[in-house]
Amino acid sequence: MKHGVRTRAVALTRQLGPGLITGAADDDPSGIATYSQAGAQAGYGLLWTMVLTYPLMCAIQLVSAYIGRVTGVGLAANMGKIFPRYVVTVLVALLFVANTINIGADLAVMGAVANSLIGINVHVLTIVLALVSLTLQLFIPYRRYATLLKWMTLVLLSYFVVLVFVHIDARALVTGLVVPRIDNKAMITTIVALFGTTISPYLFFWQTAQEVEEVNNDPKAEPLIAQPWQARREFRRIWFDTLSGMGFSTVVAMAIIIATAATLHARGIVDIQSAQQAAQALEPVAGKFAFLLFSLGIIGTGMLAIPVLAGSAAYGIGDSRGWHSGLDLKVRQAPAFYSVIAAATLLGIIMDWSRLDPIKALYWSAVINGVVAVPMMLAMMIVVNKHSRMGKFTAPRVMTILGWAGTAVMAAAAIAMFIF
Repeated sequence: MKHGVRTRAVALTRQLGPGLITGAADDDPSGIATYSQAGAQAGYGLLWTMVLTYPLMCAIQLVSAYIGRVTGVGLAANMGKIFPRYVVTVLVALLFVANTINIGADLAVMGAVANSLIGINVHVLTIVLALVSLTLQLFIPYRRYATLLKWMTLVLLSYFVVLVFVHIDARALVTGLVVPRIDNKAMITTIVALFGTTISPYLFFWQTAQEVEEVNNDPKAEPLIAQPWQARREFRRIWFDTLSGMGFSTVVAMAIIIATAATLHARGIVDIQSAQQAAQALEPVAGKFAFLLFSLGIIGTGMLAIPVLAGSAAYGIGDSRGWHSGLDLKVRQAPAFYSVIAAATLLGIIMDWSRLDPIKALYWSAVINGVVAVPMMLAMMIVVNKHSRMGKFTAPRVMTILGWAGTAVMAAAAIAMFIF
């Protein structure tokens, strides 16, 4: 009996792949900063956004995975078969710009916290961290360190430990979970940031590309449109993997918001101005080591997220141009693909010389992602329901409803932010 349970557990674990990595990458430094800002600004009042976004983010990531696994080609390549070339070019350009800003913000805060820890010049540290990340992407096959990446976000579990040591207003928490609340105009921007850091364009391209990689690296696998008999097994894997990955991301996000609400907001800190302030949420469990723990979380999740950000931009541009693309390829096999990764990473370094505090930069990069996601989601929903691309494997009804609902919610939040 025990052997059977263990066998099933191993089998389930092996199904965790692109979806789990996508979910883990979702809790990047931008996510930590945005969730912390939400908890400080509104206390428990914005927890309802996490309840709302979970089914919506699951739906849109499932759409991404379906497109990749069914067609065997990336998101931009599929868009290019349906939309005019200039539309795809604009969408991919938006992706590259948003990702570069996000990379820059991640690198800036990683350099800032490292500077506070060891005292070396912040610009030097930012450049070193960027080069380390770039070297990993250029010279080590993705699959060699993918397993390690799955566990690099475990430091975020410290936010769960905080919940044991602080007083939590249970009534306010439950109200925040079930009652949508917008107290002022500033909260609208924070909602857009929460949506943008949770349902991010780079994750769409990344998960589609990883499903394509799954096909390319398995000699027995073909796109489902060519081997429809594999669909049941593959869709079961995709659903389990995606719902698990997005669930992990959402639970961590809620823990960060609750911990920050119970510490910073409870002490009257409603606008986080620095990494040192954000780190104070971990003081109940880490004491004087709170900033060290926070810094390890920022650097660890940053090293996880930057390859995803740069890689998704490269996949988007590469697919739209018909390049040979893939993180499992050597640089000489895909020079144009890797040149995009290098450009996005190196351009991101420029953000370190801006006057915007790194924590604020992370928050505003999430806002940008929230706006850019809208046209991306619109295009994806059209692709996944096109029989000419998906054959008989167009999106199931529940996925279609939730995908369009997510698109509408993101669009409404972005429009409301611009109006107010």
